[in-house]
Amino acid sequence: MRIHVVSDVHGNSADLARAGEGADATLCLGDLLLFLDYADHSRGIFPELFGEEATSRYVELRTARRFTEARAFAHRLWETVDRAAAVEAGVRRQYAELFAAMPTPTYATYGNVDLPRLWPEYARPDTTVLDGQTVELGGLTVGFVGGGLRTPMNTPYELDPDTYAEKVAALGAVDVLCSHIPPEVPELCYDTVARRFERGSAALLEAIHATRPRYALFGHVHQPLARRMRVGATECVNVGHFNASGKPFVLEW
Repeated sequence: MRIHVVSDVHGNSADLARAGEGADATLCLGDLLLFLDYADHSRGIFPELFGEEATSRYVELRTARRFTEARAFAHRLWETVDRAAAVEAGVRRQYAELFAAMPTPTYATYGNVDLPRLWPEYARPDTTVLDGQTVELGGLTVGFVGGGLRTPMNTPYELDPDTYAEKVAALGAVDVLCSHIPPEVPELCYDTVARRFERGSAALLEAIHATRPRYALFGHVHQPLARRMRVGATECVNVGHFNASGKPFVLEW
């Protein structure tokens, strides 16, 4: 069985369309949407609404950690549009393109920036959406837990720890544990470019110790301190920032 795994697609539909080449199935661990791209200020919903120059200014302020000024600048921009309607229109455009590019078959779960309520409108029959659920692939049980945990960023699909833990527990013992966010291990949660810890899940780490899956696969941290490490019997793997690399992680058994 050859499985290709992607996460943090962030609008990269061109490479997503090729991500399943040579694979029996593709796993997508969420964050399909691109709000803004720190490397290319012309891409994403934010520059579509406000232009590349304004996006560059916003990124400049945030990169300089001038967060109060960045929030004030963004607030002035959002006052010029109907925020909810404008964002949903951009999300719908991206979802239409991204779901059309999904390889066949794909098993997908949500990232923290995704809008789960819209997925049923765009997911095709050969894309199976799983969250707190499992599927059998090549004789192994693969479990999926979507979304992230509460943060000051307040992204669309963030959950309280108890709700998230309930989804992890619902999986039971699995051979491959798939999530968007990493288990709560410092080396797996620290982003070396953003210079901060992203929030990992204690429930995922507890499940790894208790059920000893072969693999724990995740994304979310774009430039992790450690991309791969063993926790007990489990190989924990950050499958990579697909928006930047355009290449899936390959898993065979």
